[in-house]
Amino acid sequence: MNSPVQEKPISVVSFLIPECGLLSKELKSLVMDMGPYYFVKNLPLHELITCEFISTFVKKGKLILSLDKDTYEETGLQGRPSQYSGRKIMKFIVPIDLVDLSLNLDSKKYERVSWCLKEKKPLKFDFLLAWHQTGTEESTLMSYFSKYQIQERHPRVAMSTLRNLQCPELRSSKLHGEPEGSCSAPELFDWLGAVFCDVNLNNEPNNFISTCCCPQPSTVVTKACLCTVTGFILPEKICVLLEQLRHYFDEPKLAPWITLSVQGFADSPVSWREKEHGFWKGGEHLYNFVIFNNLDYWLQMAVGASDDCPP
Repeated sequence: MNSPVQEKPISVVSFLIPECGLLSKELKSLVMDMGPYYFVKNLPLHELITCEFISTFVKKGKLILSLDKDTYEETGLQGRPSQYSGRKIMKFIVPIDLVDLSLNLDSKKYERVSWCLKEKKPLKFDFLLAWHQTGTEESTLMSYFSKYQIQERHPRVAMSTLRNLQCPELRSSKLHGEPEGSCSAPELFDWLGAVFCDVNLNNEPNNFISTCCCPQPSTVVTKACLCTVTGFILPEKICVLLEQLRHYFDEPKLAPWITLSVQGFADSPVSWREKEHGFWKGGEHLYNFVIFNNLDYWLQMAVGASDDCPP
């Protein structure tokens, strides 16, 4: 279950629990502890390829740049044309293996990359940074980048109780649904999007704004708990939340299922497994878990029409 979770940074995570009016202390504590993350203004890009930074914060990983044609040519770095460039190539992708660089500090490759980013074309960007600290290291992002404009931030948490919510009837063994028996996974996916966006699903005759309605068959739950966390959220935090939600059914509950929906950043240069993200043409890349009370689950993954299919 954790495979898709561990492959992308998160901007929004939402979960919906039918027949629940108040979160447990464990869930609430977990939700309130999704941060912190840091905003660094005008951080020189070359700071991310220093040996000290890599050895302190990066166990494995790559620095992936999405550059326009002029900037790419000015840096002198080696990359590849973006698959979304069209006939006239106007964008390039530059992957830099940070661990490989740190292991070969005396190599010509490291010298060239460092020179390109530090002298030939010094680039500065505003960054959101977060670090999954697994040991007892004392170094922190705040102290490491103290000479720059850095701010500690925390994800924004919104919790609400939805009253008399009409919910689709689902059966874990019927992914495609069945006539008059249960709704399909795509129908649930559309309905969830409407619920998260607070769309009126009554489909009244005089409603000219929305004709959305709950798929059938459905049932009305007296209350449902909706929680949304917005910020720069590490995949490790989502793994812990997913595990906690799975344990929700350790004791008998009225809820037949719960959902966990996760959205990546719309303008991220990468999607799953370092695949290039076609954010100029949409930006969608998200996944949704439906966890049933018998501990079966559905996993739905979606990207924009221009992106490669998720793994």
